[in-house]
Amino acid sequence: MTEHVFSELHFHFRNGDEWTVSHKELADIWISRVTTSYGRIRGGKIQEIHPCKSFKVEILPEADHVKSTDINNGSLELGMFGRATKYQDIEKMDLLFDDSSDKEPLQIYFPFKQKDPSGLDNAYQTSRMGDNGHLYIVIDADATVDDEYPA
Repeated sequence: MTEHVFSELHFHFRNGDEWTVSHKELADIWISRVTTSYGRIRGGKIQEIHPCKSFKVEILPEADHVKSTDINNGSLELGMFGRATKYQDIEKMDLLFDDSSDKEPLQIYFPFKQKDPSGLDNAYQTSRMGDNGHLYIVIDADATVDDEYPA
């Protein structure tokens, strides 16, 4: 059996921002029930998509970095942890595998329920900073960040 080890997560936000977090910058991660579906997103082509039932992650302080090519200037001022706690708009994530793997990145879509008329924020996404400087994010229809990572 071949083991596939991922090297980084590449988060995509609904406003076009992106954030890359390396494997070593994660303390905990859980991606539940990734399936294969086919669908049309925003009127595009019908394509294979990989939705998950729930997602939770604990990210170490070293990941609070900003690449100016990935995000807008407002996020530069907030930092990525600040951005992730202020806005609930992570739409999907690419799971990139290490160089020894011939596996293509797997794009995973998160559960989504529109929070307000703008349609950007996700009612299922909650996040908070811990006293330890870690960022906790949960995207789940049935649980919040406080349920999964009690203070």
